[in-house]
Amino acid sequence: MFLGCSMATVEQVAAVGRVLVDPARNLTQRFRALFTLRNLGGAEAIEWISKAFTDDSALLKHELAYCLGQMQDKRAVPILTHVLKDTNQEPMVRHEAGEALGAIGDLAVLDLLKEYCQDPRIEVAETCQLAVRRLEWLQNGGEGELEDGCTDQNPYCSVDPAPPAPRSSVPELRSTLLDEGVPLFERYRAMFALRNLGTEEAVLALGDGLQGSSALFRHEIGYVLGQMQHPAAVPALRAALERSGENPMVRHEAAEALGSIGKEECLTVLQCHRGDKERVVKESCEVALDMLEYENSDQFQYADGLLRL
Repeated sequence: MFLGCSMATVEQVAAVGRVLVDPARNLTQRFRALFTLRNLGGAEAIEWISKAFTDDSALLKHELAYCLGQMQDKRAVPILTHVLKDTNQEPMVRHEAGEALGAIGDLAVLDLLKEYCQDPRIEVAETCQLAVRRLEWLQNGGEGELEDGCTDQNPYCSVDPAPPAPRSSVPELRSTLLDEGVPLFERYRAMFALRNLGTEEAVLALGDGLQGSSALFRHEIGYVLGQMQHPAAVPALRAALERSGENPMVRHEAAEALGSIGKEECLTVLQCHRGDKERVVKESCEVALDMLEYENSDQFQYADGLLRL
């Protein structure tokens, strides 16, 4: 039996799923299996991804939620709702579940997200506030704004927590990005507009955002710099990874971004932190080193779970 347009059989999806949920496998294999399932899509892939939320790795569980959001399949809503509500889950996992619910775009979760806008964990609360704003933007026909061409289109095909701001100059976008008196949703819009511009000037402006007061904001800066893969981002990302007292969620994202950029300096920094005392940072460096190896190889794709079968 084949699954939709992915042309993978139920048995193949199950084989990849078993790699994902197997704690005896190394984390890099499990990550590749996860992204394979994300790319395949469908009910069976969602079911296998959902099974891994019992794992003890916050990094893996955070990535599970991210992938479910990127799949934009409403069948993932119940499991993400459960994860968001589960206060025994790590805050970075609950945050990603809230962001994923916003990414899926189902207005039925609007009241739930509003409820968690006051969560005691600030990263969860801020995430849900952003997700509410995104859903309200969709509800008000915001996607038409993008279709009208008044913003730079996202070249990375990711589903983001906020749409890019209308086209503007880098200094103007940087001003909005760094202004902590501006609502976080608007600062995120400036962030994604800078990312879409893709210039070195935009990269340096984003790097300045790694000094902001919100850990959630700083972590998203790390994520977009990883998407851009611009070597000009390396000094700011390295500083964030090495910063004493920095939130582990930010350090984890800086590590993965360095892995995506894949330069020699990135390799040195990541190797220094692969034994970090923070588990999420240590594991992020392991995954990042695998990503760096991929970026510097002739491998056809990172999500190679089917090929490995």
